[in-house]
Amino acid sequence: MKVHVGSDHAGLEFKNKIVAHLKAKGHEVVDHGPHKFDPLDDYPVFCFPAAEAVGSEPGSFGVVLGGSGNGEQMVANKVKGVRAALVWSIEIAKLARTHNDANVISLGGRMHDEALCLEMVDVFLATPFSNDERHARRIGMISKYEKDGSI
Repeated sequence: MKVHVGSDHAGLEFKNKIVAHLKAKGHEVVDHGPHKFDPLDDYPVFCFPAAEAVGSEPGSFGVVLGGSGNGEQMVANKVKGVRAALVWSIEIAKLARTHNDANVISLGGRMHDEALCLEMVDVFLATPFSNDERHARRIGMISKYEKDGSI
C-alpha cells in the first residue's frame, strides 16, 4: 500500500516514527516532510503535497499530523479527491474508513501517545470501506459538490 505522509514541527517526531513503522510493515511510504526541526515551519507546505499525491493516486492513503491535527486535516480536505478525517480513537479510525471512505488520517502528535497513534494508523489502513449504499450515496454527494458546486 502506498502512503503519503506530511506534518509540521509539532508532528515531526511522530511522523518519523509512523514512517518507520509503515515501512517495517512493508508499505511504500513517501515522506513529504519536514525532514528537520524548524519551530516556525508551516504545515500547509508539507500537508498539501501529501494530500495532492493521495488525490492524484487512487488507492493510495495519507497521514497528516501536527500538534492537534486540526489544521492539517483542513489543508488535506481542500484537495480534490481527498476525504481527511481527524482521528482520536480506534473507533473513529474505523468509522472514518467504513462510513466515509476517508483516504487521509489526521492525527495530533501532542494529543496521543506513540502506541495509540500507531494503532490508529494501522486500523485506518486495514479497515475497508463498507460500500453500503447510504454511505456511497453521501460520498457521491461530496464528490459532486467538489466537482460542480451542487449536491
